[in-house]
Amino acid sequence: MANVSLYNMDGQEIGTMEVADSVFAAPIKENLVHLSVVQHLAALRQGTQKAKTRSEVSGGGRKPWRQKGTGHARQGSTRSPQWTHGGVVFAPTPRSYKINMNSKEKKAALKSVLTSKLNEGKLVVVDKLTMDAPATKTFVKVMKNLGAEKAYVVTAGSDRNVFLSARNLKDIRLSNAGTLCVYDILKYNKLVLTQDAVKAIEEVFA
Repeated sequence: MANVSLYNMDGQEIGTMEVADSVFAAPIKENLVHLSVVQHLAALRQGTQKAKTRSEVSGGGRKPWRQKGTGHARQGSTRSPQWTHGGVVFAPTPRSYKINMNSKEKKAALKSVLTSKLNEGKLVVVDKLTMDAPATKTFVKVMKNLGAEKAYVVTAGSDRNVFLSARNLKDIRLSNAGTLCVYDILKYNKLVLTQDAVKAIEEVFA
């Protein structure tokens, strides 16, 4: 098992922690990481865009002029696409952009990015992350001590004081071990895990 440095909230190294090779030294599968990111971005799309085709636009039931003898091009309806107020030729319709990934693929993608962060030296493990009261300045100081001003912070559970302290910081994303996101791990420069979060992740993915 690999060892990672363990820090306290003051940024001091207080020891090391063993992490499971099955999670933090897994094969890096770039294709699944890419698929996971595409799936995440696709899930953010609402898919509610709609325009009317010529069959859905009201009016246009009568032929605007007779077929021959007028000097105009023949027309069957004033709701054809070439007319003002006509229908749209290939009108967008509501659709789902959902992309499916099975659980094994999701786990492999997550292990890949966790391994990548560790290999790049961008994984920080802190013994605990607690706040006596909501204080954004204090939280910013803790992140600065850890060298993680722009970071994806993962805790084992949800701490209200920590959440309130971090929610207004645009460069910090707070999550818990049960809702890890491949996209967010890649998006932020550093990945900060609490000691309990590491154990929770290993219990699920090891």
